[in-house]
Amino acid sequence: MGRLMTEREKADITVRAIALRQAGKEEEAMALKKTIPVPPFLAKVMKEMSGVDYILESGWNMAEAEAAFGKDWLTR
Repeated sequence: MGRLMTEREKADITVRAIALRQAGKEEEAMALKKTIPVPPFLAKVMKEMSGVDYILESGWNMAEAEAAFGKDWLTR
């Protein structure tokens, strides 16, 4: 589900993703953005709105949600 990151790591990835987007590399930018952990409150909304299968297949980093809600948060 990904790994936890420092705020600095998140910022660095965001800057790199913006540069990729500006260079017209939309897919690469999105793939890079997905490595940043989704905040737990947003992960919960994603689960409620899009479902467990979407989260599992999406590639979004859910490490912060897992840390906040527990390893079994998706199946509860």
